[in-house]
Amino acid sequence: MRFGYWMPVFGGWLRNIEDEGMEASWDYVRRLTQRSEQTGWDLSLIAELNLNDIKGVEEPALDAWSTAAALAAVTETIELMVAVRPNFHQPALFAKQAANIDNISGGRLALNVVSSWWADEATQYGLLFDQHDDRYARTREWLEVLDGLWTQKRFTYEGERYRLKDAICEPKPKKQPRPTIYAGGESETAKTMIATQCDAYVMHGDPVAAIRPKIEDMEARRARAGGGEMQFGMAAYAIVRDSEAEAKRELERITQLPPQPPKGFDNFDQWLSGTELERELKLQEYSVSNRGLRPNLVGTPEQLQERIAEYEEAGLDLLLLQMSPQAEEMDRFAAQVIQPMKAA
Repeated sequence: MRFGYWMPVFGGWLRNIEDEGMEASWDYVRRLTQRSEQTGWDLSLIAELNLNDIKGVEEPALDAWSTAAALAAVTETIELMVAVRPNFHQPALFAKQAANIDNISGGRLALNVVSSWWADEATQYGLLFDQHDDRYARTREWLEVLDGLWTQKRFTYEGERYRLKDAICEPKPKKQPRPTIYAGGESETAKTMIATQCDAYVMHGDPVAAIRPKIEDMEARRARAGGGEMQFGMAAYAIVRDSEAEAKRELERITQLPPQPPKGFDNFDQWLSGTELERELKLQEYSVSNRGLRPNLVGTPEQLQERIAEYEEAGLDLLLLQMSPQAEEMDRFAAQVIQPMKAA
């Protein structure tokens, strides 16, 4: 199992706790990332949103790609998995930018391709927002442009959305044939695109019984598409304590709503309308992002090691973890879970 964490570009992960002691700043993420290399973490996911989805839209949110470029220059081993939304980036220019960052990092860049979901953000920034299937059609073309520029000396392309003539992208990425491309999605359109064009499938948090068939389905799709092996990752929120009772008290603290819902819940009703969960569970799940509580990585070091081993047996090979406050909790998790599991 590889262990990754979400970079706290929003100043935290808890919508119902205003101050988590982890500011959205370059200084914090630089120190956090350099420390994570020393303690055994493998990867950091840097989310790309121009508005703050966790703490409220008027709160600071770090830019993903300038942050990634800066981190590439001050780190040595960690994989930098940076989210990118095709409708926000012209693909030929992006291919040049990403190749340069990959060279700065020594081949440690990876992409998390996200077919945008937040219409209000696109409207605020004056950017095109496609409907669902159109978003994936755009992503398919966008990835074809990246592949062509990264593998050919000159590249010509005629698509519905993008056209290039004898385009050059030099230098190529250091990692060949290309940086690893991760993507997630649960629709038929998304899974078809990922199975044929991406290297890794990332999922929201779910119990092992739900993750196993998803992995099996994507492996079958990949085989039908004639591709090689895929990697599989999952988001989760982790709490490790010396006793199960301590862990459950922390879980209660982070999911309890204050009398007045904080700014992070501003778009709760919009999210609520698209789900089928009971309201109480919805409130708990919305307190953290990406269905992070469903894997139940809450308990003692031994309990978490056992549950992680079950996910690994099901075919999962990457955990993308959120914690709070992040620096302190990542150190605890590394010492009590990562290091014992890697030493076993």
